[in-house]
Amino acid sequence: MIDKFCLFTNDIETISIWYNSLRIETAHNVVKKGLPLLLDIYDKYDIKTTFFVTGTIAKLYPEIIKIILERGHEVGSHGLSHERMHGFDILSYEDQIYHLVESKKILEDIGGKEVISFRAPALRVSKNTATALEESGYKIDSSIASQRFDMFMSMGGLKKMRWLTAPRLPYRPSSNNIFKRGHSKIIEVPLTAFGLPYLGTTMRLFPRITDIQKLAFDFEASLDQKPIVFIIHPNEFIDESDKKRIIEKRSVNPFSSFFQDTIRSKLKINNLGPQAIPLYENQIKFFKEKHYNFLPLRDYVKKTRL
Repeated sequence: MIDKFCLFTNDIETISIWYNSLRIETAHNVVKKGLPLLLDIYDKYDIKTTFFVTGTIAKLYPEIIKIILERGHEVGSHGLSHERMHGFDILSYEDQIYHLVESKKILEDIGGKEVISFRAPALRVSKNTATALEESGYKIDSSIASQRFDMFMSMGGLKKMRWLTAPRLPYRPSSNNIFKRGHSKIIEVPLTAFGLPYLGTTMRLFPRITDIQKLAFDFEASLDQKPIVFIIHPNEFIDESDKKRIIEKRSVNPFSSFFQDTIRSKLKINNLGPQAIPLYENQIKFFKEKHYNFLPLRDYVKKTRL
């Protein structure tokens, strides 16, 4: 029997799905409600994961880093902030280095443990991000969603077209192009996708499609040992629907705003809050019954000797 791996990852930021914006109030709910709920689910099924945390929320609530580590999970960097002007696809190389080094330092100073894994906010990267990661002391990246085709619904959509031709299996990227194979010291662990991404949003919007996805990705893993890489956010388990909804417009481009703000924000509230719990547990139970190894990224890379 071949080894099969599930890397169920978590992105922790201050975004409110209900308001489509960054909010301090939502950060409080993430820490006090969403994160404890996720950690309890992982304890229930005895699995370990990676939590990608922004420097912003780590400074606001440093206790979350220690809690995550104490429960046996990995802490990775999710950049300094999730502000749209801090996307790694628009930051200069020097600014990428600054954000990588500073976020790493914040997390390491709080947790006392080396941070080697990174995921870009909103999965926005530049061709030279692999080199910036290497220079900043990281070893693993998980920002590329190979063969994902809903990029026009998110920030930096045109540059994400490069996902379509990116390798599906983990790879060492080119120093000059993170979307292609090369000889960088960084190990890229692509997110699981084929057309639609395999993540919490798809799970909540289209539960039946996600059930089909997991069958297809399980079959793929049986052929080539491709790891299942799933993304969930603690804010997906928070219900803020008791508050009046005012959707923040993030883009000045009318076309982008229509898809990224109006359409996307209306879709994303489906099955938000407690309704997401059984949907997520359904995904976990499927792969547990298939005898997958649930590991943090750093342990997966070590175990597979990538």
